[in-house]
Amino acid sequence: MRIYLPGTWPMLRTLVKTGKFDPIGGTAFALTPRLRESYVAGDDEELEYAAMSEAARASLRLLAVELGLGEDIPARRVVVAADMEATLRPDLDDGAVRITGSVPMSAIAAVHVDGEEAEHAVREAAGVVDKADLGDLDAEFLVGEAEDQELAWYSPEEVAFLVDLGDL
Repeated sequence: MRIYLPGTWPMLRTLVKTGKFDPIGGTAFALTPRLRESYVAGDDEELEYAAMSEAARASLRLLAVELGLGEDIPARRVVVAADMEATLRPDLDDGAVRITGSVPMSAIAAVHVDGEEAEHAVREAAGVVDKADLGDLDAEFLVGEAEDQELAWYSPEEVAFLVDLGDL
């Protein structure tokens, strides 16, 4: 199953150092039966994009914590796409799944990361994502500005180079 794992820049650094990605709480997103049922129309590619978008929003939540702690990190959403087994999480969003353990580099299909030009919008959105989830219209606008930014695609072989460039 293709899963989408929310992450942050420090998590990418760890992936480069250890060769494995450790998702927070084992939470990931995928094209689940519930996600498919929640959409009136859409092919698998569009629904996979919806699952990746859920992971990108979860990445904002992780960034909110790290940036709130004063971390000096790039304000970029990170989504790691991997192929592995997962179990459904009916207690969370329609596309939520859970995995156990770390994700080895060999299971990673791609990494999606915001470009440098998205950092301002992502930083603003990370600061208000919880308010947006609770219906604050101004916060929803800021989160929407970040979500309008397309995530760039990187192959697993490019991740070390990406992290080196981003840490300069």
